[in-house]
Amino acid sequence: MTIATPSFLDHLQQATHRSDEAEAALRQEMSARLRKIEEDRKFAYRRFNFMRAVAEGMQSADGEEIAVARAVGVLRTKLGWSSDSEVRQTICESFAPVAQAIFACRDPAGEPEADVIAALDRFESWYHDKHGSAFWILFEHYIPETPVVDF
Repeated sequence: MTIATPSFLDHLQQATHRSDEAEAALRQEMSARLRKIEEDRKFAYRRFNFMRAVAEGMQSADGEEIAVARAVGVLRTKLGWSSDSEVRQTICESFAPVAQAIFACRDPAGEPEADVIAALDRFESWYHDKHGSAFWILFEHYIPETPVVDF
């Protein structure tokens, strides 16, 4: 024998399901948003620290050519590139306008600092279009564990 459930209980039970679904959807949305904010923060710090190192590396350069070479050297060092490849060479060449903008803004009559930010934005956009990911992901070095050997 089946006992009939009053319709108000069915209605209240459906409300519990809707609230469970709403909570799960909000948690999923918040989690995705938090991951995006965390990534933005990581990239902002990487951008700042890298560009500070580039600017410091270029500081004592007498000419633009030397300054660009030093900037590319900092790029290669920070990314741990000890060898060369076509892709790496292209990245270095594409970064050169950023270094040129930094060098130009050292001169009071040169380009405003906003041009450095614009040049960096163009480089980042170029990299993303070309490689399908953010340039700053390159700074996530995986260091494999190595066994400790006692002698």
